[in-house]
Amino acid sequence: MQMRGNTIFITGATSGIGRGLAEAFHARGNQVIVTGRREERLKEVCLAHPGMRYFALDVTDAEAIREVARQAIAEFPGIDCVINNAGVQMHVDFAAGGPFDEQAIAREIDTNLWGPIRVAAAFLPHLTARPEATLTNVSSGLAFVPMARFPIYCATKAAVHAWTLSLRHQLRNSSVKVIEIIPPWVSTELGSPGKAAPIPPGGNRPMPLDAFIAETMRELESGAEELAIADAKRLAAAACADTARQVFARMNP
Repeated sequence: MQMRGNTIFITGATSGIGRGLAEAFHARGNQVIVTGRREERLKEVCLAHPGMRYFALDVTDAEAIREVARQAIAEFPGIDCVINNAGVQMHVDFAAGGPFDEQAIAREIDTNLWGPIRVAAAFLPHLTARPEATLTNVSSGLAFVPMARFPIYCATKAAVHAWTLSLRHQLRNSSVKVIEIIPPWVSTELGSPGKAAPIPPGGNRPMPLDAFIAETMRELESGAEELAIADAKRLAAAACADTARQVFARMNP
């Protein structure tokens, strides 16, 4: 991927991986457009990084995606990179019995799967008209070996991975390069809005966000299409090997 001179639209950029990528690309001289549900956070990001632009956007709102895409393209006709990063993660226990929150589950699916699909659909007519363009989807190492306490999240990320493969194939003769970033467990607010996710006693520790961003930027420079970062390499490899069930058993005691 070209790392300078882009105009980049990023979803879910109020914190964590989205904000980290936005800041890293901005530091390299790219025009960065950040989006997210929390407008006060977006203002904070742009204030800290003069030249950034923001649009408040909830990726579960199909009409809002179309309208923001229209506005963003009108204001920044040079948009040549879209990064689908917005995501939510919930603990859902189907063994507990009793009713479960169908609305919350629907929102998780809407955010993690429908969101990227709708954003891609809104921007692809523009991206395919560019001489060179990039569409990047952020999935997860858990797309390959699931963590059982996050069953919906893992299922949506597995779907994002499969969809990305198909999208890349369909766009193989176009000007659009399709990239998948596959993070490991990273120290962000995912699953714990407003604060870092808790670390289980004696368990694995998350990858520091700054280390993840640095490695991801290096991998993006390599030109690869599927970027498994740090421990996510092990999970992606395990899914293609006979050890997948063994890794699943260790991850889910």
